[in-house]
Amino acid sequence: MTEPSTKKSRSHPPYELLYWPGIPGRGEFIRLAFEASGVSYTDIGNESKEGIQQILALKADDSLGADGNSPAFAPPALRIPGEGKGGKPLLIYQTSCILSYLGDRLGLAGEDEAEKHWVLSHALTALDLNNETHDTHHPIATMKYYEEQKEEALKKAADFREARIPKFFGFFERVLKANKDQGQGKYLVGAKLSFADTTLWQVLDGLKFAFPNELAAREGEFPLLFGTFYPSVKEEKGIKEYLASKRRLPYSQGIFRHYPELDRQK
Repeated sequence: MTEPSTKKSRSHPPYELLYWPGIPGRGEFIRLAFEASGVSYTDIGNESKEGIQQILALKADDSLGADGNSPAFAPPALRIPGEGKGGKPLLIYQTSCILSYLGDRLGLAGEDEAEKHWVLSHALTALDLNNETHDTHHPIATMKYYEEQKEEALKKAADFREARIPKFFGFFERVLKANKDQGQGKYLVGAKLSFADTTLWQVLDGLKFAFPNELAAREGEFPLLFGTFYPSVKEEKGIKEYLASKRRLPYSQGIFRHYPELDRQK
């Protein structure tokens, strides 16, 4: 068992995260939302020796769902006991869907209807960057090893570094400036932390691991993104404690992988 997650009142159901054990991956976006809000959850894959069996059953090709739920395509998934049809567990999947579901419930979705849609839009854009990061080391086929597509990965990574990273970073720099100019502070939307902030922060942190030379060379071009946003989210209550805990899993062979040959060459 890992050390217990942070606790809040029992007004929340016993949320259960189903994701692969041992890696941050896409499950990390869900973890950060829980940790930032101080709402407890069970990380099934990492807190139970039998957890992996639940993950495998979730994505089995012959799975027809359970408890009246539609089948899930792949982890991450969120199971919420008592919230489904007839009081059965509700099972939802897709990172963005889970974040949207949790947003209002965890106080991370914005203050009004307009902010709610902006938060989701920015989170989806950050997840697009996350997916493009993954494709730098698996540009041809997800099921083949990196070494089988290394030549293509070198070309993909060069385009990613030279064109896609500045495009995404430039956009989020504009978002932060627009919000700051409206007197709203250091976040992407409004005056408080949202799941758009935690989602973007995780992608930036992963990129620092995967492309350290590129990020070091780029950070000065985006002063709000790296001078204000990145360090301030890292210090948010709940996030700071989580990052210092054993629950924060190290990067390894998930989405963010460090292959020196794919990074900017000094």
